Amino acid sequence: MARGAKRSTIIDVARLAQVSPKSVSRVFNNEPHITPALRKKVLSAAKELNYHPNVLAQGLVGRRSYLVGLIYEKPSPSYVVELQRGAIERLHGERYRLIVLPVESVADHPQEVVGMVRSAALDGVILAPPASDHPEVLAGLSEARIPFARIAPQSQLELGLSTAMDDIAAAREIAEHVVGLGHRTIAIIKGDPAHAASAQRLAGYHLAFEASGVQQRPELVETGDFSFESGYEATKRLLSRKLRPTAILAQNDDMAVGAMSAARELGFDVPADLTVVGFDDSEIARIVWPRLTTIRQPVVEMAKTATDMLLRELAGEPAAEMVIHAHRLVEGSSAAPPPGDA
Repeated sequence: MARGAKRSTIIDVARLAQVSPKSVSRVFNNEPHITPALRKKVLSAAKELNYHPNVLAQGLVGRRSYLVGLIYEKPSPSYVVELQRGAIERLHGERYRLIVLPVESVADHPQEVVGMVRSAALDGVILAPPASDHPEVLAGLSEARIPFARIAPQSQLELGLSTAMDDIAAAREIAEHVVGLGHRTIAIIKGDPAHAASAQRLAGYHLAFEASGVQQRPELVETGDFSFESGYEATKRLLSRKLRPTAILAQNDDMAVGAMSAARELGFDVPADLTVVGFDDSEIARIVWPRLTTIRQPVVEMAKTATDMLLRELAGEPAAEMVIHAHRLVEGSSAAPPPGDA
């Protein structure tokens, strides 16, 4: 629209379509008993005039805001992008709009999360980890009767609608892959302990080690927070010790890439001297060199499914209470057999 140009109104649409303003309103409010011919005339006129209905005004009539929220806590940037992408893809063509609500620490301020959702007048909310597992957040939303859909929950699975992936099985598979290459001195960089997935992935690693007779040494386990920086610092500590690992299992791709960067700075070649693998198959895993061996976690698909579940509940339609998505091992070039003198 040119600067200063008059914005089209419902009256303009009605005049061009040669129908009443009430008929235009009925079309945009998706009221029943509207003929296909009427709908086509109104939508064609609206498109010609570049007219878009006021979602908030529609919400006042129906006592809805037509807003859904996405709650997440400071994860990796690529993870956030994929969460938003999945939700937006599902909302395409819907009257609902997405409000992104980042939280500094769900564990420290669970009631603020609930208060933020209530004050934003959201019709429903999508919860990413760790909010999807926090008991106070779940209880507060349930008490306020705010519909929610959970991404990758690990506990209280009977609450709300959920979409997830088997973190234990996925972590076991990538650990088995590293063990299968011949590695026995294997380090782990854990993610934020506030995220339940961190414990699940650790359990998967241990299952692989137990099945193969690999000893897990406590001094080869470091804790990060899913950030590049934490992976970088953890690897510097690991490689400065007398017992050096020949492989590192990082619980997400950002920490894995941080590990690769630290290893190169210290003069280690990846993967000739050190194997590094990640988890997520996020964008950073596909652009780093060597390309990262990782687990594909279908974040976009999970966010899309969670959004679909929420929309179905808001429309009063039946929705599956739990949908499990499959993972996949993605073999890059950051993993190789250990060096000959390991």
